[in-house]
Amino acid sequence: MLVIEGVHKSFIVPAGEVVALRDIQLQVEKGELVTFLGPSGCGKSTLLKIVAGLDTSYEGTVRLNGRVIAGPGIEKGFIFQEPRLFPWLTVEKNIAANYSLRDPQVRRQVDELVELVRLKGFEKAYPRELSGGMAQRAAIARALLRKPEVLLLDEPFGALDAFTRSHMQEVLLDIWENNRTTMLFVTHDLDEAVFLGQKVVIMDPRPGHIRKVIRIDLPYPRKRAGTAFQEMRSRVLGEFEKVEEPAFDVGAGI
Repeated sequence: MLVIEGVHKSFIVPAGEVVALRDIQLQVEKGELVTFLGPSGCGKSTLLKIVAGLDTSYEGTVRLNGRVIAGPGIEKGFIFQEPRLFPWLTVEKNIAANYSLRDPQVRRQVDELVELVRLKGFEKAYPRELSGGMAQRAAIARALLRKPEVLLLDEPFGALDAFTRSHMQEVLLDIWENNRTTMLFVTHDLDEAVFLGQKVVIMDPRPGHIRKVIRIDLPYPRKRAGTAFQEMRSRVLGEFEKVEEPAFDVGAGI
């Protein structure tokens, strides 16, 4: 279980103080897939970095399975907007990273993950030989090899074309249904948030806070053209349309 209690985060910029997050209260159950939706500058990425332990200068408390998060660790996997693979390593060596493929257990787990993320046949390929979606799948596999208690995804499909993005959403759901890893997924795409999430967390900008948490009570696999999906999408859209854009753009991207 992930518990976020009273998290408050501010930055000092030339124009003064920017409050990025204010009184964030959220509980994520073990194995949940939660999506975060909000405009630029609402603090989604900042919140993910706090949960990852990459940012520790904030007020409040974040606990993962009862332990206070005090810094980064392998129990928290982080997937950035770009894959960040090592260009001199093959796919399988990128997934293994600091683990040795000569270890039979590592070899078996890497092979299983290659199959799971649909990269079979590309184990020996280098990042330059991969599409954007394939590279991001390798990055996800690398994170999963460490068996994280929570996987944090910061707009991982934002740079992909619509067809590849849709495919990657299906791959991610396959991974989640196989592993039931707790996932927090940041996106600007409303359809993506509803398609993936068991819950959608809608955030208001500056100071960033949670406007609404909507449970998506739709079975998987979800049909975007279906009536139930469209009704849920309209409900989320109605709430999202209440979000007020900030008057100026200091701190956008926070």
